[in-house]
Amino acid sequence: MKTKYIFLCAAMVAVSAGAQTQYDAFRFSESELNGTARFVGMGGAMGALGADISVIGTNPAGIALFRGHDVSTSFSFNSTHVKSDFTGVTMKEKKNNMSFDQIGFVYSTKIGNRTNLRYLNFGFNYHKSNNLNKIFSSGGFLDGLSQTWQMANMIGGTVGALSEIDDIYNYGDVDGIQNPYNNVNYPYLGVMGVRTGLVGMDAVTSELKGWNGDQNYYNSREEGGIQQYDFNVSFNVQDKMYFGATLGVYEVDYRRTTLYEESINSQSEESGITLNHGGFYQLNNTHRTTGTGFDLKLGAIFRPIDDSAFRFGFAIHTPTWYTLTDKYNSSIYSEITYQVYNKDKNVVEEEIDKINENVYDYVGGETMQDYRLTTPWKFNVNMGTVFGGIMAVGAEYEFAAHNHSKLYYYDGYAMTEMNEVINEDVKGLHTLRLGMETRITPAFSVRAGYNFSSQAFKKTAYKALASNDMRTDVEYNNKYSQNTVTVGLGYAGRIFYVDLAYKYNLYKSDFYPFSDSSLAPARLTNERHQALMTFGVHF
Repeated sequence: MKTKYIFLCAAMVAVSAGAQTQYDAFRFSESELNGTARFVGMGGAMGALGADISVIGTNPAGIALFRGHDVSTSFSFNSTHVKSDFTGVTMKEKKNNMSFDQIGFVYSTKIGNRTNLRYLNFGFNYHKSNNLNKIFSSGGFLDGLSQTWQMANMIGGTVGALSEIDDIYNYGDVDGIQNPYNNVNYPYLGVMGVRTGLVGMDAVTSELKGWNGDQNYYNSREEGGIQQYDFNVSFNVQDKMYFGATLGVYEVDYRRTTLYEESINSQSEESGITLNHGGFYQLNNTHRTTGTGFDLKLGAIFRPIDDSAFRFGFAIHTPTWYTLTDKYNSSIYSEITYQVYNKDKNVVEEEIDKINENVYDYVGGETMQDYRLTTPWKFNVNMGTVFGGIMAVGAEYEFAAHNHSKLYYYDGYAMTEMNEVINEDVKGLHTLRLGMETRITPAFSVRAGYNFSSQAFKKTAYKALASNDMRTDVEYNNKYSQNTVTVGLGYAGRIFYVDLAYKYNLYKSDFYPFSDSSLAPARLTNERHQALMTFGVHF
C-alpha cells in the first residue's frame, strides 16, 4: 500500500523544500481560445486569413493583411460548470463571472502600390490568454484509504524515534523544544499531521501510522489567470508575402483556496476490550502565484498563386520565460474522540481532542517561494482561402512540447528531479483549429469553429512533492483531451463593426485528493460557456 508515494519520497529527497510541480508548470504554459468575437467565432483558425487583431498571438504575420487602422475591445460572460463523480457520489458546482477580455489597435502605414514593401503595420493587443476561474467539489466513500497515510509517509523518512514525535507534538507546551517547522528535514504536512493527532508512531515497531478513512469532501475555488500584452510589427511584401514579429509580455495573478475534510476511525485493544476511536479533520490551503514573463513569436504567410486567395503560413513561438512567486498557507483543525479503558472503574471512557494548527502562527506569515519557469516552444502551421468572395475557411495545427517545460530555482539552478518528472508525466500537446465565415448580406456574416486539443497528462501521472516539502496541497487533476465548439455573428458597417460569439468548451479529468496507489479518481466533467461581444472601428 502507498508504494507510489513512498517511491516519490525516495526519488525526491534531494529536492529543496517548496519545489513546484508538473501541474504548476502546465497551468502557466497552457493557453485557451480567447480574443475578439470574430476570432473566437471562427475557432481561432485565422492564422493565414489574418486581418484580425487576435492573430497577433498566433501568427504575427496576419497583422500585415490590414489595409487600414483598426481599434477593438471585447467583453464576455463566462459560466463554468464542473460535475464530479467519486465512488458513486455526484457533486456539481457552477461559477459565473463577467470579464474584460481584449483591447487592441492596428496602425497601418501604406508604403506604395508599386514598391516591394506595400504596407508596414504596427499593432498592440491585450487579452486574457488563460482564464482560470473555477469552482468544484468532490467527495465520497474512502473504504479505509486516508490522506493521513500520505502525511505519515512524508515524514516517515526523517523521523525515526518516538522522542522526535513527542518533541514535534509538544512544541509550544514545553520550553526549549525547537520549532518543528524550522527543521529543513521535516515536511510541513507531516508535522501538521503529528501535531493534530493524525499521524502517530507504533511504540513497538516505530512505524508511523495514519488512520482509516471513512468519507471525504473537497472544495476548490480558483480565481485569476494570465494576462497577455502583445506588441507587433509586420510587413506586406508585393501582396504575396507577409511577415510579422510579436513580443509578448505576460502577467500572472492566480489564486486558489481549498478545503479538504475527512472522517476517520481506528480501533485498539486493551485488556481484551476493543476500543473505538474516530472523528474528523479539515485541511485548509491558500495558494497564490504572481509574476511576469515574456516571449517572441515569428510568423510568415504566403500567397503562392496570383489569381487565388489561397494562403498558407507558419509561426514559431519561443518559450515564455517566467519569473514567479508562490505564496501559500495552511491550517488543520482536528476533532478526535478516543475511547480509554479505566482499569480502576472497569469502564470505557471518552476523551475528546480538539486541535487547531496554523502554519502562519509559527513561520510569521505566508510561506513564499521564488522560482522560474520556461514553457515549451510552439510550432504552428496554418492555411486559409476565400470562396466566391463570400466564404472564408481556415485551418491550423499547433504543437507544444509541454513535456519539455523546465522549472528553475530563483538563482537559475534547474529543478533537475522535477524536470524529469515533467518529462515523464506530461505529454506534448497537439491542437487542431478549424473555422469558417460566410457573408449572408453585404453587412452581416455568420461564423463557426471547432478546436481539438490532445490529452495533457499521462494516466499514471501523480503530484510529485518532496519528502521535506513546505507545500501541503497534495491534490492533483489529470486533464484529458478537450473539445471546443464556437459560433458567431458579425455586423460590419463602413466604420463601425460589432461581433458576437458563443464558445462551448468540454474536457474530462481525473481528480485525486491525495496520492495512494489504491485510490480511485473522481471523474470530473468540466464545461465552460462563454458569450463574447466585440466593438470595433476601422478607418
